[in-house]
Amino acid sequence: MVADRNIRLIIAYDGTDFNGWQRQKHDITIQGEIEKCLARMTNHEIMLHGAGRTDAGVHAEGMVANFFTTSRITCSAFLKGLNSMLPYAIRVLAADEVSPDFHARFSAAGKHYEYHLYTGKVMPPLARLYSLHVPIPLDLPSMHESLKILLGTHDFSTFENAGSREKDKPSRKGAIRTITTAQIEETTPDHLIVTIIGEGFLRHMVRNIVGTLLEVGMGKRSIEEFREALLAKNRNAGGATAPPHGLKLRKVLYGDTEQLQ
Repeated sequence: MVADRNIRLIIAYDGTDFNGWQRQKHDITIQGEIEKCLARMTNHEIMLHGAGRTDAGVHAEGMVANFFTTSRITCSAFLKGLNSMLPYAIRVLAADEVSPDFHARFSAAGKHYEYHLYTGKVMPPLARLYSLHVPIPLDLPSMHESLKILLGTHDFSTFENAGSREKDKPSRKGAIRTITTAQIEETTPDHLIVTIIGEGFLRHMVRNIVGTLLEVGMGKRSIEEFREALLAKNRNAGGATAPPHGLKLRKVLYGDTEQLQ
């Protein structure tokens, strides 16, 4: 029987105890856990297509994934059944049936990422897994101006880690990506959020941007030096990779995103 139903899931997870999104043979991952539960429910092997691959320790509020199935299980039953079997650190927020041509990754128009920073002297224990502790004063105006440099379409090779793509294969895009929003704001005292929204991201791109941005905030790099780093198109010109636990995939953007939330 042909797998004629395409089911879309909206997924939230705390990535602390998982080795990232992508299924792995010997490690516990988000994709692997969901696929195992779906296979039990449908009685056939499931391949879950995610909108992207978050690294170990990275969190998500709105990961999108889809799978094909022959099962007649209703979407509400998939929602209830998955949440009854999955670890508490993974929750399915919504499930709906979509057209056969929908693909969580290839149909996406963009992604919305947040990186959380805590700047107080003492890190609250309940925030330690979700924010990077930076207990020193930061130059927020300079950080804000630096982020403006990223807006638009650029070659982001400086912020690309190895393994981002197969560089020996021809690609029309290469490391060129378009960023539509890049800003930093203090949401509460001592809590900063770096928001970056774009049509696509390279491996560790947001974390590398944040690591370089923090050098600006600490006075180790000027705004112009941040610009020069981007223009260098060389990973060695950028700063360190910020730790994964401060990063969260807030939302995957589609034409009908608002209907999914």
